[in-house]
Amino acid sequence: MSSTRTLIIGGATGIGFAVAQALSEREGSIVLAGRDEEKLAAAKARLHGVAKTQTVTLDVASEAQVAQLAQTLGAVDHIIVTAGSQAPGGALSQVDISAAKQAFDTKFWGSIAVAHHLAGLIRPGGSLTLTTGFLARRAVPGTFVKTAINAALEATVKVLARELAPLRVNAVSPGLTDTEASAAMTPEAREQMLARAAATLPAGRFGRPEDMAQGYLFVIDNPFVTGTVVDIEGGALIN
Repeated sequence: MSSTRTLIIGGATGIGFAVAQALSEREGSIVLAGRDEEKLAAAKARLHGVAKTQTVTLDVASEAQVAQLAQTLGAVDHIIVTAGSQAPGGALSQVDISAAKQAFDTKFWGSIAVAHHLAGLIRPGGSLTLTTGFLARRAVPGTFVKTAINAALEATVKVLARELAPLRVNAVSPGLTDTEASAAMTPEAREQMLARAAATLPAGRFGRPEDMAQGYLFVIDNPFVTGTVVDIEGGALIN
């Protein structure tokens, strides 16, 4: 519909931007929110239908900023949260607990702040979609922080789907995806990581942002989907 309005938090890069690209091909408007003004401006410039795209600077880890956005955003039809965090890895004895708490503040508590302050702005028939990750249900040594964050979100999604009904609340759970999140790696290490995934995953390839975007479109388009976690991980959970 031409009046459909979607807020994408974390929409300037990676999976969030892929969702924005897909939605920009449709009627309706988009609001991109994120911490980096330059990345938001660049993302807006790359989108089809740039005139119908707004940008909002937002650090989702700050509840005060999320609450302030609630005062200025206005009504929306869908809210999608793809903002992630740099969760520390490694064995329990090696993990920086303060860094782990900061990761929780961004991805878990940031998502909860969005649901708390912004869900009331979603029009009837709309949806709230969060982002988890396949490690929520796969025990991999050295990843307990990511596992805990994502598992907590997946459990919460089901509770929120009951509490906020008839608002539909879902999550998309991506697997290994080639995004800017791995930009800190050397090109060689990144290529090796992706090649290993392609060789070992049942799908025979690694994930791309546009693959993940299809999951978000599915849950916002289907009015009979709520309390659901959509896995898009190339078969990692059965591997």
